Amino acid sequence: MTTASLRAWRFVHTWTSLICTAFMLLLCLTGLPLIFHHEIDEWLGAQAEPAAIQAGQAPLPLARIADAALAQHPGKVMQYIGFDQHEPRAVFAILNASAGAHPNDSVTKVYDSHTAAPLGPPMSGFMTVMLRLHVDLYAGLPGKLFLGLMGTLLVAAIVSGVVLYAPFTRRLAFGTIRTGRARRTIWLDLHNLLGIVTVAWLTVVGATGVINTLSEPMINHWKATELADMVASQGQGQGEPQPRAPASLLPVDRAVEQARAAAPGMTVSFVAYPGTAFSTARHYGVFLRGDTPLTARLLQPVLIDAETGVVGATRHLPWYLTALLVSQPLHFGDYGGLPLRIIWALLDLVSIVVLGSGLYLWLARRGRTAPAALTLRPAPTA
Repeated sequence: MTTASLRAWRFVHTWTSLICTAFMLLLCLTGLPLIFHHEIDEWLGAQAEPAAIQAGQAPLPLARIADAALAQHPGKVMQYIGFDQHEPRAVFAILNASAGAHPNDSVTKVYDSHTAAPLGPPMSGFMTVMLRLHVDLYAGLPGKLFLGLMGTLLVAAIVSGVVLYAPFTRRLAFGTIRTGRARRTIWLDLHNLLGIVTVAWLTVVGATGVINTLSEPMINHWKATELADMVASQGQGQGEPQPRAPASLLPVDRAVEQARAAAPGMTVSFVAYPGTAFSTARHYGVFLRGDTPLTARLLQPVLIDAETGVVGATRHLPWYLTALLVSQPLHFGDYGGLPLRIIWALLDLVSIVVLGSGLYLWLARRGRTAPAALTLRPAPTA
């Protein structure tokens, strides 16, 4: 590689890293507790323990739980009701001032599926703050897109770092830390070693994070294309901007029964009430999932006419939403239980060291003399 090429790659690596480092450190720090949010919330007592039940006692109809949620929150309407995949007796209910109100204004509570007793919020206040900082910096869609840009810069920094790794370490045995040298040299060796060891993981987490920041535009595109086609294929809302609202609302359990009949062998994940982001003004959106580790992450929507109970349409999600659903648990290491999440946490800690050491190296380099700072050459042997 020529000196000019090395300078170009060094420029890309330095400035993409510097621009995104502060935000990547924030995401690493907030992502660490999110990896263990179930365990932390249990330790903090965010939810009450479900009451003991008799053997063989059946769960209550979803309508009973929805009524309990509405009674607890007068003036609110139901937006979504569904099941916690990790807690078999937990049913979540999301309420808001109106069906189409913004998600950030919603109230989410968890209820016992067998008694309809409130168990508390889905996560503690601490975890809620960590999640909002990690997802959108409390800035909504602009915050998500900004973090997506920072994630893209991170991927560029990783690629340029890999390109630079070989020319600058080719005279050193892999893993060499030149402990007898200056502090900056030691940190440079450590930065290079930890960076190359975590390169695959950090690329995966960075790329899936970028995909997750695009969730809102993806869903809006799906609604404008796939969902609109599903409605039009059944002759609903022809000649109207939106299908008309139902005169009376079918019980939610009837909608679930119809959806299960339309997609046999699948389990209900959640139900979107008419007028919400995942339904139409006239339909329930019943989202079902499979029962294997992979298919449990993939959803199939079924539109149910909220007045007649007729199945409106059903189809598999497009590739971009499938990529989104697969990337979400991969981002937090949620595929392999606690052992994989522990590995994710350790790699997260190593990434914090990589980011911090990169910032230190830049600051230390800035403190050197100008001629030395401009010198670009592979690292010498020990």
